[in-house]
Amino acid sequence: MLLGCHLSIGKGFPAAIDEAESLGMNAIQIFSHNASSWRMKEITGEIATAFRERFARSSVEFIVIHTMYLLNLASPDDALYERSIISLQEEIRRAGMLGIDQIVTHIGAHVGSGVEAGIARITSALNRALCSDIAREYPSVRVLLENTAGAGTTMGTKFSELGEIIRNLSDPSRAGVCFDTCHAFAAGYELRTSNGLAKTLDEFDSEIGLNHLELIHLNDSKFPLGSRRDRHAHVGGGEIGIVGISRVVNHPALRDLPFILETPKEIDGKPGADRVNLAQVRSLHKEKEE
Repeated sequence: MLLGCHLSIGKGFPAAIDEAESLGMNAIQIFSHNASSWRMKEITGEIATAFRERFARSSVEFIVIHTMYLLNLASPDDALYERSIISLQEEIRRAGMLGIDQIVTHIGAHVGSGVEAGIARITSALNRALCSDIAREYPSVRVLLENTAGAGTTMGTKFSELGEIIRNLSDPSRAGVCFDTCHAFAAGYELRTSNGLAKTLDEFDSEIGLNHLELIHLNDSKFPLGSRRDRHAHVGGGEIGIVGISRVVNHPALRDLPFILETPKEIDGKPGADRVNLAQVRSLHKEKEE
């Protein structure tokens, strides 16, 4: 099972792998810089080499970069839109330098311009980023689009929106999908029952194609089904619950994908939640039936 958490790079990129190994993880998600700032600290050749070497001699098998929170690829504001595209290209470059083949991104909000206008903006932005000189320099780096909970005018709440974007890309092979369980549940997709999960994945396959699903953000939801509120809860401690999370991690279409936890880092105000949540998921995961 490929399983890990989002980890900090506050002590440097190699230190994130050190922490992952201390937690028994074989998958990691990181930011490549402060995710709440447009400013990106330079990744030097020396830093990139040190990270690649540490990665190569580690037990970690999968690493993904999450882009900054400020990107809005659907924005009708031209200044923000152009800045978002340039920043996405830089995220691709940074991933390529570090030897990381996937970046996951929120796609933004249409801010009143409408869903169709938002889809057109996102598609154009991704085409520009993925056809840029930077993307051609790092052809192995792919962009995973994350589904959203549906607050405000955020895009990607419905699978049909993600599917339309990917189908209209110049090179759909450069894009995939990251499925966030909390976001999907909050958007109204039932995950707690066998029938609900089956219907959810059938719709995903029909609108996007399960071949485009490459990563699971495994998060319980603090708020109820269809709440449109994005608040992550500890594994089994939210509205999806132990049974729902167990169905997800053991579903034949999902079980071999990487699972990344973005659950809270503390339990009752005390650190150590990652170790507890990881253990919970491992206890739920069943061996494949022959």
